[in-house]
Amino acid sequence: MAFIKTLFFAMIQIIWLLLFAPLLVGVMRKVKARLQGKIGPRLLQPYYDLQKYFQKEAVFSKHSSWLTRGTPYIVFIATIISALALPVIGKGFGTFSDVLIFIYLLAMGRIFTAFAALDTASSFGGMGASREMALNTVIEPAFILALVAVIIQTKTTNFSQILAVINDTTFYVSLPYFLVFAAMLFVILGETGRIPVDNEDTHLELTMIHEGMVLEYSGRYLALMKFSSFIKQYIFITLFVILFLPFYEIKMTGFLSGLLAVSLITIKVFLVGIFISIVEVMYAKVRIYQVPKLFVTSMTLSFLAIVVHLLF
Repeated sequence: MAFIKTLFFAMIQIIWLLLFAPLLVGVMRKVKARLQGKIGPRLLQPYYDLQKYFQKEAVFSKHSSWLTRGTPYIVFIATIISALALPVIGKGFGTFSDVLIFIYLLAMGRIFTAFAALDTASSFGGMGASREMALNTVIEPAFILALVAVIIQTKTTNFSQILAVINDTTFYVSLPYFLVFAAMLFVILGETGRIPVDNEDTHLELTMIHEGMVLEYSGRYLALMKFSSFIKQYIFITLFVILFLPFYEIKMTGFLSGLLAVSLITIKVFLVGIFISIVEVMYAKVRIYQVPKLFVTSMTLSFLAIVVHLLF
């Protein structure tokens, strides 16, 4: 019975993710356009784009192998499974709720994407892959160090237990909280490819990073890669919300209370997405060799949070 209940919650969480991830992208694009004085695309345009891609025929380079064809499925499945780590609906899903598994699954998707970009023998794919791997030598440590700062304070790597511990302590009114809060904001901008790190709206060869790795995809394979990036963005913003902005809904129990809690989390995810859109409009994309400075700052904030916790 417990297994069936867990499986049911897992399916509901996946459906929740698949429904709202493209909508978040549509809202963020609409907000950016309005702030720039433009009408912008429709809110539901990401859904229409995915539908169009799924209906188109896929074309591959003659140099590509099974790796190019299999990567979109691997990335999509890894991204979906990593979403089960977050205790949004229910209290997490067993070993999937471990921080380390969450990190490894997302890293696996990134590695396969880079390998597939090289597999097509495209100069743009190779450039995007090299830039992605180079930047992730600073983005990944910044992300891991931010999570370590939280783990040290909670003494557990399970997301559900982390939330239970920090909700019963003074974590949200402490200096380490504000330091890790700021550090994770930098991480979100980097992991989701937002300005000032990357620009998802451009295909200029001098600036693109993630888009360069998926230029050779078309049809349903492109749809899976796009959908995976939508979901990844939603996952990271949700992670930020449940760790740093959960407040009282984490203690809600029962069906109606759980529904209200999920609704509050969803609203806060969209509010954070709108905030990120405002940041993108206010700042320009920095030069690629200046990006590491942002994540060195993030790592410094996380390290200070750890030091403050250990000393005080």
